Amino acid sequence: MTALVVSDLHLDPARPEIAAQFHAFLAGEARAAEALYVLGDLFELWIGDDDPEPHKRVVIAALRALADSGVALYFLHGNRDFLLGARFCEESGGTLLTDPTVIERYGRRLLVSHGDALCTDDAPYQRLRALVRDRRWQAQFLALSIGQRQALAREARAGSQTHTQAQPPMLMDVNSEAVAAVFRSAGVDTLVHGHTHRPAVHSLEVDGRTCTRIVTGDWYTQGSCLRWDASGLTLAALPRPARQTIAQPA
Repeated sequence: MTALVVSDLHLDPARPEIAAQFHAFLAGEARAAEALYVLGDLFELWIGDDDPEPHKRVVIAALRALADSGVALYFLHGNRDFLLGARFCEESGGTLLTDPTVIERYGRRLLVSHGDALCTDDAPYQRLRALVRDRRWQAQFLALSIGQRQALAREARAGSQTHTQAQPPMLMDVNSEAVAAVFRSAGVDTLVHGHTHRPAVHSLEVDGRTCTRIVTGDWYTQGSCLRWDASGLTLAALPRPARQTIAQPA
């Protein structure tokens, strides 16, 4: 059996090619898996579990079909979809995990995280992250109308893009001390995360131990997937077919 790990799909109607590839992935390779882990930023924007956008309903239906086929489905919050909640999990058939969390399969323990909490050099982002993860802030935001939330989310996305473009690349990556700290705290030798959109496998030393940090990639130009089975871990690019379409529900 195999477990699959993906992240940073940023599903959005403006990028139908990503959605088409993801739907094909769910109906194809993922159906043969034992479990699928989505490490955050499944959606470009998520304003709450009552979000009515049709493209999101189609994604949820596809995830539910995967779960109903017997594949265990797990999610982490990302910096774009940190408001995923109980209703989303019920409708999709998945389970929301704490970030970070240790998972164990095939005789190996992995620490999985979205990865944004490790980018500690970006102090303005970390302050914003602390604010929007606060339960009181979330309750106030979710009390707004759908239209108000959509407008604020679009404004926040534009601000985020401006901030990202203005930052030196090194500030947008993980901090080495933050990475070492989570290895020490979790007591594992492998960390898997997304967020930085820099797929790679890194080897590092932490207190004399050889550790591995695996970064899953975004799906902007092609898919990215970590395959995990009894033989080990393999980070793979998923080339995008020239043309795909999404089957719409009846």
